Amino acid sequence: MSTRSVSDSNPSIVETMSELIAPMIAGEKPKSDWRIGTEHEKFVYCRTDHHAPSYEERCGIRDILLATQEFGWEPVEEDGNVIAMSGADGTISLEPAGQLELSGAPLENLHETCNETGRHLKQVKQIGEKCGVGFIGLGMWPDKTREELPIMPKGRYEIMMRHMPKVGSLGLDMMLRTCTIQVNLDYSSEADMVKKFRASLALQPLATALFANSPFTEGKPNGFLSYRSHIWSDTDPHRTGMLPFVFEDGFGYERWAEYMLDVPMYFVFRGGQYIDAAGQSFRDFLKGELPALPGERPTASDWWDHLSTAFPEVRLKSFLEMRGADGGPWNRICALPAFWVGLLYDDAALEAAWDEVKHWSMDEREALRNAVPKSGLRAPLPGGGTLQDLAPRILDIASGGLTARARLNSSGDNESGFLDPLREIVAQGKTPAEQLLEKYHGEWQGDISRIYDEASF
Repeated sequence: MSTRSVSDSNPSIVETMSELIAPMIAGEKPKSDWRIGTEHEKFVYCRTDHHAPSYEERCGIRDILLATQEFGWEPVEEDGNVIAMSGADGTISLEPAGQLELSGAPLENLHETCNETGRHLKQVKQIGEKCGVGFIGLGMWPDKTREELPIMPKGRYEIMMRHMPKVGSLGLDMMLRTCTIQVNLDYSSEADMVKKFRASLALQPLATALFANSPFTEGKPNGFLSYRSHIWSDTDPHRTGMLPFVFEDGFGYERWAEYMLDVPMYFVFRGGQYIDAAGQSFRDFLKGELPALPGERPTASDWWDHLSTAFPEVRLKSFLEMRGADGGPWNRICALPAFWVGLLYDDAALEAAWDEVKHWSMDEREALRNAVPKSGLRAPLPGGGTLQDLAPRILDIASGGLTARARLNSSGDNESGFLDPLREIVAQGKTPAEQLLEKYHGEWQGDISRIYDEASF
């Protein structure tokens, strides 16, 4: 989730549709300036007993954040608490229950992305060695109840946690018990954004299947391969889902802004504090009729904050966010941006990917998305077959897109090798979750604690 800083402040008032779509227009870039921003979260645990460390305890989350100063990171504070660290590789922030996230810098190629990821993991593992903590890459806590998890001192989380149980049964699980890998990508124009949004939204269930890695809840199999993906189906229907309007004629920046105006608010940030506006209307805010701030009208910063509070499978701000993947190990952190860059950053690849899915109806897209959390690659495709049949074709398209980009490392390799972990999953016909379940029922003999050795960085 987003971390606000003082530099985010833009006090200009927004009133018109042209001002509401300005962030999207500002995101347009020529192809030569397209970048890759990768975000990945991980769970933190104490090695002695596997508990999730609190913010305040010795070698807890605050101490881990501050320890990154050794590597040049600088603290970001909110209300006297360190809530993030800023540096050349982006931002290290904390999620609601202390999950650590690297929101990486916008980088030119995937070789840089994987180097960035490697630097970050090396740094936190070095800190972990000193502090006696480890880091695990999964889509969901495999053994923790909500009550066993700490809450981080971040204003927006307090508001969201009060609101979540009012709109869905699993929102607190989303906040406290899940981790994801995401990638943020650019577009050149409104038309380019629309093409990328549609193709990536239709194919998001395939990404969810390939990265499915959350088969356990409170120490036992939960009946899902990506329980993290299932959680989103009962978090908040006003701000999640497959967004049918994206596939309708006329979709563009204004239609996205209209959607966001109808997403209920969470908060307004004033004077260094988050003011609870949960469930209130941004449309009322535009008229100066927001109950939380009567008489005030929204600033550009308020609108930007609000743009970060919708959680569909793909999200538009001044870039497109791919949001369908569970957390996982180092090689899959590199594989997710490779998958989407290969499909979306080459024109021929984008057209080929869209050709695979453009004939699906909205009902068929919804059915596929709903089947994937349990079925993974066995989820049935519209018209016959399964995602297991589609996956090799899509990976070939992505590989062709990466090859065409011709971004080479010092050894002369292009970026297509970062897809190898996904090719291995498809070759085996087993999602990462199914591989974990085999071990749980086999060599682990039902001992979920073995996952800490298996899935730690």
